[in-house]
This record gives sequence, structure tokens and C-alpha cells, in this order.
Amino acid sequence: FQEILEAGIVLKGSEIKSVREGKVNIAESYAIEKGGEFFLVNSHIPIYKEASFTNHNPREERKLLLNKREIKKLIGKVNRDGLSLIPLKMYFKKGRAKLEIAVAKGKKRFDKRQTKKTRDWNRDKARYFRRSS
Repeated sequence: FQEILEAGIVLKGSEIKSVREGKVNIAESYAIEKGGEFFLVNSHIPIYKEASFTNHNPREERKLLLNKREIKKLIGKVNRDGLSLIPLKMYFKKGRAKLEIAVAKGKKRFDKRQTKKTRDWNRDKARYFRRSS
């Protein structure tokens, strides 16, 4: 990671209740820039069962709340340097939902090959140990 930021997140009532229950999945999500604002994409906040017909869409894009200075700096890093914004964790601070975002560089092809080799070797090693014992 190059930098870690804290951002607020715009949530609806039924979304905030699901977040309070701890049922959020941000594993495959990322942030993108649209019209000078950042949005969290591909996060999953499940439907709150006790909500009425005004329930939310679980895969909806959610706006991130950042200062203008932070937004300009991040837009420059994302567009110029090819960096990505990845959420690390979601938590509450003084009753408000916050998202910890990391500015990170994506893996290159050779990095992915090395990761695959390591994963395959660990799997084979576990097989050998199981067979020998």
C-alpha cells in the first residue's frame, strides 16, 4: 500500500442496519471515480429483513465522502499513476460508518505467476505430508 485513507460512506437506513449486524462483504470491491466523486463498486450489503418495501439494492454503488483536496489528489494518482483504491475495512466512528481505503498498485503478470507457483507448491507439500503420515 502506498497510502491509507479514511472515508465516510453514504448509506440508506436499511443498509446501516445491515452494517450494524456485521453482514458486509467488501472482499471483491474497489472504488472508482465518476464526475469528480468516488463510488464504492461491487460491495455487498445484504437486505435487512425487518425493513419494509423501501429496502435497498445489495450491490448498489455507494458514494464515498472525502475532502476536495483528497479527491483531487486521489484522481491524480488513479489516472496518472494507474493506482487502485481498495477498501480494507468498514467500521463505526462516533456513530458514523467509515471505510478505510488503501491506495495500492495492482499486480503485474509475473507477480501473479509467482503467487500461483507458491500456492501450487503449498498444495503439493500438504499432499506429500498427508500421504507420508
